[in-house]
Amino acid sequence: MTLNTLGYKLNEMYTNAPKGDSVAMIHLFGIKYANEIKESNFSKKDIISQSGISKSYETELSKGIKLSKYVILKNNLN
Repeated sequence: MTLNTLGYKLNEMYTNAPKGDSVAMIHLFGIKYANEIKESNFSKKDIISQSGISKSYETELSKGIKLSKYVILKNNLN
């Protein structure tokens, strides 16, 4: 997956999040795309920057990636 695609998907999930769930969507992005992120050469900082969301959310993305070891998605979110 390209940096552009990861950034786009993160932005889409963040922007289209239900009211009050934007940070949860960053976590969910990290959970859903953890393997792609880990296998890529892109840093979390690069992905956040490409997405256009605030740099302060890098920690939230890291939390989602860590949670991916313990969480199974209930349904397939696009």
